[in-house]
Amino acid sequence: MKTSQARLGFTLVELLVVIAIIGVLVGLLLPAVQAAREAARRMSCSNNFKQLGLGVHNYHSAYDQLPTQKSGTGRGLVATWDLPNVNGNCEELSALVGVLPFVEAQALWEQISNPNAPNKDGTLGVYVAMGPTPDNGTGNTNYGPWNEELPFLRCPSDPGTDLPSAGRTNYAVCLGDSIVSSTDGPTTSTLNKKDSNSGQMSRANSRGAFVPRQTAKFRDILDGLANTIIMGEIVTDLGDRDIRTNPRSAGTTATFVLNPSVCGGATFVNATRPQFWATSGVTLINTGSIGRGYRWADGNPVYTGMMTISPPNTAACVMTEGMYNGSAIVATATADKAYGLMPPGSRHQGGCHVLMGDGAVKFITDSIEAGTQTSAMVARIHNADVGLAPGRQSPYGLWGKLGTKASKEVIDSEF
Repeated sequence: MKTSQARLGFTLVELLVVIAIIGVLVGLLLPAVQAAREAARRMSCSNNFKQLGLGVHNYHSAYDQLPTQKSGTGRGLVATWDLPNVNGNCEELSALVGVLPFVEAQALWEQISNPNAPNKDGTLGVYVAMGPTPDNGTGNTNYGPWNEELPFLRCPSDPGTDLPSAGRTNYAVCLGDSIVSSTDGPTTSTLNKKDSNSGQMSRANSRGAFVPRQTAKFRDILDGLANTIIMGEIVTDLGDRDIRTNPRSAGTTATFVLNPSVCGGATFVNATRPQFWATSGVTLINTGSIGRGYRWADGNPVYTGMMTISPPNTAACVMTEGMYNGSAIVATATADKAYGLMPPGSRHQGGCHVLMGDGAVKFITDSIEAGTQTSAMVARIHNADVGLAPGRQSPYGLWGKLGTKASKEVIDSEF
């Protein structure tokens, strides 16, 4: 009589089937996990922007104005505002400095507003109130506050950190749809605010919610707070020739304003990797310590400014000059202080966040309608209109309309 015995294991075929099933499940699960993580990072990034929006509104409630982009103390003993200075900050501070007490960073604000803030290495520092210029000049790179990495200024999706940057930021103020006057506003190279030509230039060119070195208020936003961008998300540089974060030198301002599309032209980008600059024939401004978003306290456009000219996540460029001396635009001491085309961008898929004047945070896609990219921008230089005449509606479509505050433009489509 035969007796049956219980089988104690799996056959090789059964084991292979189980392994295959597990492999398929893992293959399906990993993208879902990665997508969930990115969704969480994107939500965190949006929450940071909401916090900044509340801070800006609370600042306006307290002082009846927006925090000033490029503010601070005078130029001290240096000849022009673009030079490093340890005895003053040459009105180089970004609006992010002023908003600190309203975003739960009162302790850092106290260090900045009082003399003798600590060095970044923790030792005792000897500085003037409101600190030195937030650049890479001798004597001010050790200033502790300018090197602080502030969590509410960082998007979790952006991996950039540490040297050669100081404290990074992924959020920048909106300067409108023109590059001219974006570093000096209504001032000259010596911070003279009584020069008639520089004042007229700024009134014509500074069409965004924030105006460098000038008081700006919500009442100035005639197109409506809900229809006007006041801040945008930016990507910080990783030293990898990214067209969004390592701007190239693109020539003179007077030539560039006539056709800003030349910034990311086909001859300058890598043919096989169009998100990166070509490996030859392109002059980039990153010399180690210069890069998009590298200095949250620096009010120059490459660090804390954005424009609504080119769509999000497109190429950034700087000019060979960017400072008005009373008769012409002249070269600055370093490239990071020059005028530049600085689109917003992010490491989120397909677009970036923007902060509207009413405090709403919206996600703008890279494909937003941006008008005629070969059109000249509004540009008044000295006493002549080089590009479009002042007061014109933005030539850059819905995107340009969102960045201008008082051009009498109607937003007639969803974004």
